[in-house]
Amino acid sequence: MNNKTIRVAAAQFHVGTDVDHNLATVLRMLDRAAEVQPDLVVLPEFCNYLSWYDDQAHCADVSVTLDGPFLQAVSEKARSLGIHVVINCTVLREDGTVTGSSLLYSPEGQLLADNTKQIYIGHENDFLEPAHEPGPVVETPLGRIGLYACMDGVINEPPRTLALRGAQVLCNSYNSFAGDEGSLHVPVRAPENRVFIVAANKVGPLVPEAILVPVSEATGIPQKFLHGAGESQIVAPDGEVLACASMDQEEIVFADIEPALADDKHRADGTDIFACRRPELYASIGQDPSGQSYPQWRGAESVSAAVVDPLCGGRDGLREAVALAGKAVEGGARLVAVPPLLGAEAIAADLPAALDFAGEVVESLRQCCDDECYVSTALPMRGEDGENRYCAVLIGANGVVLSQGQVHRSERFAWSAPTAGFDSAELPFARVAVMTSDDSIYPESFRLLALAGVDTAVVPLDPLEAWELRTGLLERSAENRINLLAAAIGSTLGRGFATALQRDFTVLTPWKERAFDGLLSQPELFRMEDGQQLLPVTLFPAAAENKEVSRNTDLVSSRPWKLCGAITAT
Repeated sequence: MNNKTIRVAAAQFHVGTDVDHNLATVLRMLDRAAEVQPDLVVLPEFCNYLSWYDDQAHCADVSVTLDGPFLQAVSEKARSLGIHVVINCTVLREDGTVTGSSLLYSPEGQLLADNTKQIYIGHENDFLEPAHEPGPVVETPLGRIGLYACMDGVINEPPRTLALRGAQVLCNSYNSFAGDEGSLHVPVRAPENRVFIVAANKVGPLVPEAILVPVSEATGIPQKFLHGAGESQIVAPDGEVLACASMDQEEIVFADIEPALADDKHRADGTDIFACRRPELYASIGQDPSGQSYPQWRGAESVSAAVVDPLCGGRDGLREAVALAGKAVEGGARLVAVPPLLGAEAIAADLPAALDFAGEVVESLRQCCDDECYVSTALPMRGEDGENRYCAVLIGANGVVLSQGQVHRSERFAWSAPTAGFDSAELPFARVAVMTSDDSIYPESFRLLALAGVDTAVVPLDPLEAWELRTGLLERSAENRINLLAAAIGSTLGRGFATALQRDFTVLTPWKERAFDGLLSQPELFRMEDGQQLLPVTLFPAAAENKEVSRNTDLVSSRPWKLCGAITAT
């Protein structure tokens, strides 16, 4: 293992409508970044011209060519400063098409990587050609580097494929007004893949300043949300944000990292999260969405639900859980999430006793239910085949309605026989899936739920790492448009929460219930507060039908299915 430490930097700045001025800004910011002596500098998306075009001819006119003066100046600047540079521009290709592409230059000024964006958002689809090949992973003296841009990181597949193909450092150039990019979509890609992320965003107006006011008035979007949201950042493989820029200032942020640490894909319990993937189950992720259809099902417009926290486990915790679940049902909740009442260590210490206790849990929670109310938790169970499994269960008035065994093997539940796939239950108000902790860390798991038409998921969580509660499960809900109840066993890592899908969703369409809040895809978030044991929430199952984040950009069906071979390869 090469334990070399390198310094990486992200530069955030404004890009306007004057290509020459934008080049001057790029060169100035590279000079400024050089003051911190970086090995690698990442610049934002669309550095040559902001993403706003009159027509296709205009888009081509303001784009750059690989051998033209704009990029030759960047190449020369990389050479003169002796640094690796990642820049994203709209590139006019020899066949007349224009691509949004990230380019990696070496300290010698050589073009090492040319990676075209796989997913465009909104009007970008009208002008720019998407990638037809997976992005390269480049072996450099700094480590193995992969590139992606903006919308490619709002869903999991593009960064995932780069990580699976060996990338240690992922460079994300983005051009975003959205507050949830910096707080959620950017940082989550590091721990879910165990890689380093270096991400650079813009500040200042993202539309021509001359039309900023009329665009705001025409769209109903406040002017502040037509500006780049900043928060360029560097994230470690465990999810720690090593450096983060402001939301509105031109800035350079940097950190020292050790790329080889990204080769270690083990969790705290020793589970190798790449080796334990189940690609044989992921085939639908790589299939043409036009040949797929969601099951013919529409959930209720709204349903009352709750997350409870008994604060302790065992029989004392069970009594408290029953009381809390009963209170939630009396308050109108039809779906209640209860955390696991036995942790992994307690189960492994005495599995027969844990199996006996599981029977008590089911019977006790069953009594909280009626024909319209259901409770979910996680516990060990013995299947009809005689195998022992760790399961997330959905309990109704007559007992277990759905038992979802753990699909991905983990060391702390090594005694659990893996289950071959995910299932769901069609309840009167929602299509509900339940999932164990150690399945929920895999982005493929929730993607399969979305493809199966699930609109609501429950995860009784026994967390191992803080990122699961901070960004992991929230991202699973956001990138798939699935309502979520996450009930966390007592831990210093965080507490349970719920997400409710907004019914007003697609950007630049009329909204009835909420003002534009700067979020791209993050659902409404409700977290347990200190001292709180019962979190009531209203979920919106029917809202899961709309996954179009912007015109012609669907969070699920716009995934780059043709380029997902690294995910589905067995």
